[in-house]
Amino acid sequence: MLKGVITKGIGGFYYVDTGNGIYECRARGKFRIKNITPLVGDMVEIEEDEAASQGYILNICERKNQLVRPAIANIDQVVIVFAAKKPDINMALLQKFLIYAEYKDLNVMVCINKTDLDEQEEYKKVVDMLESIPYKVISTSTKMNLGIDALKACLKDKVSVFAGPSGAGKSSLLNLIQPGLLLKTGDLSKKIDRGTHTTRHAELIKLASGGMVADTPGFTSFEITEIDAEKLQFFFPEFDKYRQCRFPGCLHQSEPQCGVKEALEAGRINEIRYKHYLAILNELKNVRRY
Repeated sequence: MLKGVITKGIGGFYYVDTGNGIYECRARGKFRIKNITPLVGDMVEIEEDEAASQGYILNICERKNQLVRPAIANIDQVVIVFAAKKPDINMALLQKFLIYAEYKDLNVMVCINKTDLDEQEEYKKVVDMLESIPYKVISTSTKMNLGIDALKACLKDKVSVFAGPSGAGKSSLLNLIQPGLLLKTGDLSKKIDRGTHTTRHAELIKLASGGMVADTPGFTSFEITEIDAEKLQFFFPEFDKYRQCRFPGCLHQSEPQCGVKEALEAGRINEIRYKHYLAILNELKNVRRY
């Protein structure tokens, strides 16, 4: 019996890297009976057929975390990738990515790509907002080969997942980080100003510089309706030291003597972030109502 990590899953076949080779495996029927689906990133035990480089997954080790979208397990950090331009940064979508990463208790890093297209450097306002939270932000340009070494250093010896909207340039970044990878990249749709989906499934890629990274399918919408409205505030880390409010259940909306609103007025909490907090709070309240 061998132990390894699932690096890819397609059509009921799972590709398990044991360190001494990759085995094409199927999962035993017991997983289907228990309604358990093996995920990319799972550490598994397999019964191997060395001659055919095939096998069966016998056991799935306990997961330290699990994402639904993308469907992947045992991640050390999430790298949220947005383009500075083409497509423009969708602030509401970015906030939801950040909230979801906090909800899953993941280390977060943000990559603002295609900075060469933003001649007015408007993306720097977004960088300032993110760094005030604070999140680590790396600005990159695949065309100008800027920020690639810094991004590569942050991936070293970690299991990372690249997540973000279509057209942000996730695959292009990985092609530069690991020359010879040749991931398919797509052009921006001129009609709808968004990227084409070039990555069809999550796949863990072993980096020569150390670590593994998953390139995942991009998307243009992302919902976090599983989060309770009352708990949303806990996924805005900049609120933490200002929650000395008069009322224990304060949602920092219209309540008097609210520590978060006082911090906002004093400029210690970013106004853009707070406005998105209110918008998402109302959105989650409406979801529960209906």
